[in-house]
Amino acid sequence: MAQMKSEMIPFITKEEIEDLVESLAQQIERDYAGRKLVMICPLKGSFLFVADLMRKINLDQELDFVHLTSPKNEGVRILKDISIDITGKDVLILEEIVDAGRTLSFLVKRLLANDPETLKVVSLFDKPARRELPIKPDYIGKTIDDRYVIGYGMDSEEYGRNYEGLFTFSQ
Repeated sequence: MAQMKSEMIPFITKEEIEDLVESLAQQIERDYAGRKLVMICPLKGSFLFVADLMRKINLDQELDFVHLTSPKNEGVRILKDISIDITGKDVLILEEIVDAGRTLSFLVKRLLANDPETLKVVSLFDKPARRELPIKPDYIGKTIDDRYVIGYGMDSEEYGRNYEGLFTFSQ
């Protein structure tokens, strides 16, 4: 059942998210000064984060989208693959949140097979308590505890992606 904002409590404000995005953008600009980046946006949850982050990074950029699914007890399936040739390029996978890591681990292995110059993972939120595979983002906006969050691209049965902040249940 979809959870509505009125049934939840604020967890991370819009302003806190803006500060995290700004901090990540500054780190990336510093680390990749003078280089061109390929940004990979895993759909659907990352689209707001990617749009905000890209506008804050003052470097040449290309953008592509990938859509993966990993239903329980099934492997990862590709619904939409990237179309940019990433061979020899600096690639960033931009995730709104990393929790179990199954889909991200699959995507990293798949992209590495295309021989990029560099491949790093940027995650606005990291939830290591849920990790099933040993994968850690290279850039982390904020580490959060194991709680269900909705907002800023993250949903409950497709509802709540448009919430400006992050919301959760009382714990």
